[in-house]
Amino acid sequence: MRHNEDSVLVFSTDSGRIKQEKPPAAVPTGDGIVRIKRETKGRKGKGVITVNGLLLEAAELKKLAKELKKVCGCGGAVKDGIIEIQGDQRESIKQFLEKKGFTVKLAGG
Repeated sequence: MRHNEDSVLVFSTDSGRIKQEKPPAAVPTGDGIVRIKRETKGRKGKGVITVNGLLLEAAELKKLAKELKKVCGCGGAVKDGIIEIQGDQRESIKQFLEKKGFTVKLAGG
């Protein structure tokens, strides 16, 4: 068996399963403008609103997504640092984020 320097040990016969530590997630960088966009591509025609450009850590992003879902009264998710909200709720999302102090732009169609 060849050992690679990039390989990670996940199980050892001496101690069993080895817990891996994840590196802390870095805060994304950007221009500080939150962009709200409606997307249907790859979703079988179902529209979702994507909110990106939020310079927040993962935990804060999830908390904000939860608040947005409550304001809109619909479902959603956080994927790869982008909040996805089901339905077309751009105006209510924009008003909510502006009250929170974010600079917001409506992008796309």
